[in-house]
Amino acid sequence: MLDPRDLDDLIAIWRSGSLSAAAKRRGVAISTVSRRVESLEIALRLRLIDRQAKGTRLTAFGEQIAMAAEPVSDQLARVSRLADNLRSESGTLPVTLSATEFVISDILAPALPSLFAQSAHFPVHLQSRSDVVSLAARDADIAIRMSRPDGASLIIRKLPALQLGLFASCDYLDNRPVAQIDVMRERLMIYDDSYGRLPELAWIDELGLRPAVAMRTGSTRALMSAALSGAGIALLPIAIAQREGGLIQIPTRHVPPARTPWLIVHRDLRRQPSIRAVHNWVLSTFTTLVGASTTIFMSSRPRMGY
Repeated sequence: MLDPRDLDDLIAIWRSGSLSAAAKRRGVAISTVSRRVESLEIALRLRLIDRQAKGTRLTAFGEQIAMAAEPVSDQLARVSRLADNLRSESGTLPVTLSATEFVISDILAPALPSLFAQSAHFPVHLQSRSDVVSLAARDADIAIRMSRPDGASLIIRKLPALQLGLFASCDYLDNRPVAQIDVMRERLMIYDDSYGRLPELAWIDELGLRPAVAMRTGSTRALMSAALSGAGIALLPIAIAQREGGLIQIPTRHVPPARTPWLIVHRDLRRQPSIRAVHNWVLSTFTTLVGASTTIFMSSRPRMGY
């Protein structure tokens, strides 16, 4: 008997053009996709992919199987969503929301009381993941991504942008006026490329601040903790840093690019009461958080061009 997950991975290769892209699309390791396709080849007794030095592509057989399997996969996913929908309406199924660790820990978790006060009749699963989950495959009901997704089956909502800024502790500044801080002569702590080539990394390079970088990490919480400890100046979401307290914003003339989050839900689930409740809660949470923050600009010409 064929495993629907094996077919889904083959379809992902067909749609995306490579094993690595398919693995990213499916939110699993490349080895997992490769293993599932091998299992499918054994079950069908057909060679479905060509492994070459330049990459992996589907054979003619693989393309035909993927094309035939696509509507079947979509129908199975729709049946699964319908069943989940029915269970959710009865209050037996949690709403799964997938986002990065930063969004889960620093934005959504602190706002849970407002969700529970409005909708206490269903459980919520806050799923912290750095990869891209598939809503069609029911990996999650709702997702928040930092890059705009595409897909005809998705309802996409742009959330308020998260502006970034430079922050340091009082201990690190040691009574120095923030307007006189020359970031090039300081210890700068920034994000790494765990989530791809983020706009703020290009901003760092454009302003020539790379030599000042003393620490890089993919964790917002690590940047926050390091800044609070007095380790240096950290690039942080302004709304979170100001809410945390204990940090002083370093004014900049050239404002770092903002991060734009996108709220996504599958079209088949948009009318489900619990999904609507979580969707509206996320929108309200981001709007309230960003609306409470302020960005500080330099009024005079800064040193070193930043």
